[in-house]
Amino acid sequence: MLLIALLLVPIVTAALSYFARRRAAMELVNLVGFSAFFLLALALAAQVLAAGTVTLANGFFYADALSALVIVLTAGVSLLCATYAIGYLRDDQQSGALGDEADGEESIARLRKYYTLTPLLVFSMLFVTIANNLGVMWVAVEATTLASVFLVTFYGRITSLEAAWKYAIIGGVGLSMALFGTVVTYYAAHLLAGSDALSGLNWSVLVQHAGQLDKQSMRLAFVLILLGYGTKAGLAPMHTWKPDAYSEAPVPSAAILSSAMLNCALYALIRFYILTSRCLGPEFPGRLLLLFGILSMGISVPFILVQKNYRRLLAYHTIDHSGIMVTALGIGSVMGSLGLMLHMTFHTIAKSLLFLCAGNVYQYFKTDLFAKLKGSVIKAMPLTGVVFLMAMLAIVGMPPFSLFQSEFLIVRAAFDSGHVLSAVLFILFGTGVFAGALLHVGGMILGPGEGDVAPFRPWREGSLIVLAVVLVVIGFWVPGPLLELIHRAASVVSGYTS
Repeated sequence: MLLIALLLVPIVTAALSYFARRRAAMELVNLVGFSAFFLLALALAAQVLAAGTVTLANGFFYADALSALVIVLTAGVSLLCATYAIGYLRDDQQSGALGDEADGEESIARLRKYYTLTPLLVFSMLFVTIANNLGVMWVAVEATTLASVFLVTFYGRITSLEAAWKYAIIGGVGLSMALFGTVVTYYAAHLLAGSDALSGLNWSVLVQHAGQLDKQSMRLAFVLILLGYGTKAGLAPMHTWKPDAYSEAPVPSAAILSSAMLNCALYALIRFYILTSRCLGPEFPGRLLLLFGILSMGISVPFILVQKNYRRLLAYHTIDHSGIMVTALGIGSVMGSLGLMLHMTFHTIAKSLLFLCAGNVYQYFKTDLFAKLKGSVIKAMPLTGVVFLMAMLAIVGMPPFSLFQSEFLIVRAAFDSGHVLSAVLFILFGTGVFAGALLHVGGMILGPGEGDVAPFRPWREGSLIVLAVVLVVIGFWVPGPLLELIHRAASVVSGYTS
């Protein structure tokens, strides 16, 4: 029943938000809904730690440690973004960004659009992680695109429509390949007993008989899946939709897209990687993953170095971290899998914090271009400036922040498993990203200039403070249950355990 409750909460939240007529009602419904969702996610994680797996409806719904970890991260980000969105959208409404009149019908309609679509997006991401059937999982991934593409068009600008169109077309092509890969996987299992039933495409069934899958079919299936879900994750060269979508969507939506949705895309890819590695051995999928992972890291470097827009900078940085996590998956060892799960956790916190800081800066300075910032961010917005710089130091892997630990584990795993070239390129590209990100953001935060100090906004700054505290604490201490969940998720990746 816990899985049913998890699914119902975002659906009910979306329905109540749609029928609400006042802004305050929409805000309250989303805040209460995502609070309940977060508590249920923690309860599911506790149940998974106690029982190993949680299933429902004869295995149609299925959650193991990997599912539970992604759900907890999604729920945490969604709750903090729901809190941040209250202050952010109120400022947008007062400034006229949502319509000509602050309290007009157009403004209320856009607020309703945001507060309805966001729970639906979270629902679809949740369905990705608990759908045992790989075909149903593909449908859920497609649903995340349908919900998020309308959030990209939220402001109704021409550039927003262009970004949404690009996102929809590229994402549609990618998901078409993922669908073909899912169909080929079904064909690869056609000789298994019971393959003609609905459960014939259940991951929990296929993984137990992965050695009996047709090997040639699984080779083709994994290539298609990597291209398909890799597009959703923003791997190069299928990454070009990301900078446009992230810079046009409302900042709370961009934070969810860059962290929670990225995790869901990687989750789908991981499920197929486990099947393929158990069918063919880890070498074939590992080589492909290393290729796309290192390529994504390398392509992000020049764009970060010459970037003029700080929201697009964060988008290219997300492409870099997509590459880091796919590289860790491609290494294939126990240490590499642990580094992947740690990095997914730490990146979710740091990247969400960076986007929320960027939202504060954008609303105060009315620009997302470095050159047009008239003054030092840290002087005009002391809290945002300090947190922004701290989060950037964390995301580029500076010790003692947590991402240094996960990246160090990934590099060590690469050397230990004989992937020396990948490890060297990993370090080289990481150095380039480090230099470019700190060059731009350091100048933006600490540069010369004077200006009025921005007022303290509890809804926005409160979310920043919570995430900043979590980011600092988790660099030195990871709560025992969370660490256990991460270790168990890593064991699912490196070698399936029931």
